[in-house]
Amino acid sequence: MSEGIKLRQIGSANSAEYRLYFEKNGTIISPFHDIPLHANEEKTTYNMVVEIPRWTNAKQEIATGEPFNPIKQDIKKGKPRFVRNCFPHHGYIWNYGALPQTWEDPNFIHPDTKARGDNDPIDVCEIGEQVGYSGQIKQVKILGTVALLDEGETDWKIIAIDINDPLAPKLNDIEDVERHLPGLLRATVEWFRIYKIPDGKPENQFAFSGEAKNKKYATDVVQETHQHWLNLLSGQTPAKTAAYDLSIANTTVDSSKFKVAHDDALIKAIPAERIEAPQPIDPSVDKWFFISGSTI
Repeated sequence: MSEGIKLRQIGSANSAEYRLYFEKNGTIISPFHDIPLHANEEKTTYNMVVEIPRWTNAKQEIATGEPFNPIKQDIKKGKPRFVRNCFPHHGYIWNYGALPQTWEDPNFIHPDTKARGDNDPIDVCEIGEQVGYSGQIKQVKILGTVALLDEGETDWKIIAIDINDPLAPKLNDIEDVERHLPGLLRATVEWFRIYKIPDGKPENQFAFSGEAKNKKYATDVVQETHQHWLNLLSGQTPAKTAAYDLSIANTTVDSSKFKVAHDDALIKAIPAERIEAPQPIDPSVDKWFFISGSTI
């Protein structure tokens, strides 16, 4: 699927106007809806959209409410958002992104977490050695998941690895991660627990006491969120309620009544590419924060 996909940048990185659109064969596509979840016929390999490369701080995400869902930087109090460096971590400690054609339905209360979905595609922490780039589409295999409870919502974090990574043949389930990458799962839970504390928020909580669930459990969760996405694209679940407003326009999903033609006005409204130099990042983004008692 990644073959033939180009990225169309609008504006300057590190700014509120920055957008990164996806094109295939000259037509805009949505990374939320038009990129298949499964990357192989056996449905054992998945496509992952990289939003945030490892070691970087800019909080970038698929814009679920905008037509064709470009990647944008999250804005907080009118300014681009950056995550803090909580010692010993620098920025994000994995390539962070999402699985396309999934949706954590806020109308659905998960029986194990007892919390609603967070209204986003399901998140992925890709733990391979290569540092990715925003908009990259990686083929990954699922290893497990942790369940963050973020402000009362279930926010699954799928643990996965690029199938081309040298360690990929040795990593087949969650216990293999600790065997070959000792400390990474502990650091992952720690990172999510404390990363909002420098901004004055309490530490995050987890379902299952922060325990990582195995590959089968994670795969079941992904398939569940894929079904929620299918319900959304079919119109069975509304895309707009008092609680959320999603854009589900797409150019490839034949089963969806929200599929649009290549000459649709929505596509014509997408600006032409305009690459500008990145805006300077405030030096405070590089500051270390030392969080006391930060062990699980």
